[in-house]
Amino acid sequence: MILDGTLDASVQAAAAALQQGKLLGLPTETVYGLAADSDNDAAVAQIFAAKGRPANHPLIVHVADSTAITRYAKEVPVFAQQLIDAFWPGPLTLILPRLPQAARASTGGQDSVGLRCPSHPVAHAVLLACQQLDPPVWGVSAPSANKFGRVSPTTAQHVAAEFGDDLLVLDGGACEVGIESTIVDCTRGVPVLLRPGAITRDDIARACGQRPLSKEELSADTPRASGTLLAHYAPNAKVRLMDARQLQSALDILGSEGKNIAVYHRSPLKCTAKGIMLRAMPQQALATARELFGMLRDFDNIGAQLIWIETPPDSSDWEGVRDRLQRAAAAG
Repeated sequence: MILDGTLDASVQAAAAALQQGKLLGLPTETVYGLAADSDNDAAVAQIFAAKGRPANHPLIVHVADSTAITRYAKEVPVFAQQLIDAFWPGPLTLILPRLPQAARASTGGQDSVGLRCPSHPVAHAVLLACQQLDPPVWGVSAPSANKFGRVSPTTAQHVAAEFGDDLLVLDGGACEVGIESTIVDCTRGVPVLLRPGAITRDDIARACGQRPLSKEELSADTPRASGTLLAHYAPNAKVRLMDARQLQSALDILGSEGKNIAVYHRSPLKCTAKGIMLRAMPQQALATARELFGMLRDFDNIGAQLIWIETPPDSSDWEGVRDRLQRAAAAG
C-alpha cells in the first residue's frame, strides 16, 4: 500500500509500523529503503528474508541527527566528525566502532556499524516521529528496497512492484541522488572509501583534510559494507560496458538486424536497426546517477535482453556511476 509521505498521518502510521516490528518502504535522497527498527532483531530478520540477503551482509542504520550516534557508536574520530559536520544530513555513511549491544542483527556479526543521516524530508520526518514514540525507535536499518543484487528502486512504484501491496510504502517522489550513499570506513585511523557515491573522494578530502584511501590500499581488516559485492545492482538483461568506438563497431556489425538491445550512450552513434533502442546518457555525472536505476528498469520493462552502456569517464565525479555499472556488468 502506497501512502503520501508528505502527510503527517502517513508519517505517524509509518513510525507506528516500525515500532510494531513491521517493514516499511522508506524514501531517501539516494534510493528507497526497506526499513525496520535497527534494535528489533526479529524485525531486522524480516529485511534479510524479504530481500533474500545473506545474513552476514550488514545493513546501514539511519538516524534523525548526529545526537543519535552515541546510541550506536562508541567513538567518533576527529576526521569522522568533520565529515558529519560537512555532509550530514546527506548521502554519506560512516562505518564506526559499534557499542556492544547496539544494532546487533544489522551489522552482520561485526563490531562496527554503518550510520547515515538522510536528508530526504519524508525520511527525516519518520525518523523524528520514531524518536517521539514510547518506547522510542532510535535508528532504522534500511537497505535498498529490492531483491538482493537487483536494481535499486528510486520511486515508490518500484518498491511496490518489487514487494507487492502488502508492504506499506511512503511516496516521497523520485529520489534526488539516485544511487546509494558514499561509504567511508572510519574504524582504522584514516578514512577509507568502501563505496563511492555522490559525495566524491575530492569532497571528502576537502572536508577532513585527508584524501581517503581505497580499500585496496588498506585491505587488512576491511569491514564488510552494503553494496560492495562484485556483482550487484543488476537488471534482468545482461549489461556490457564499452567505449564509444566499441559501441559503434558493434552496431555496424549488426547493421539492420539487431534487436532486443538497449544502448545507453553519451557519444553520438549511428544505428539502422529498428530493434535497437538508443537512449542518451546525460553529460553530467549527477544527472546520470539520478536516472540510472530507473533507466535500467525501463530497459527491462521494454524487453531488452542486452544492455550496452558507454563506459563513464575515469574521473572522481563519475566514480559512483562507474562503480554501479561495473557491478551490474559483473552480474551478467
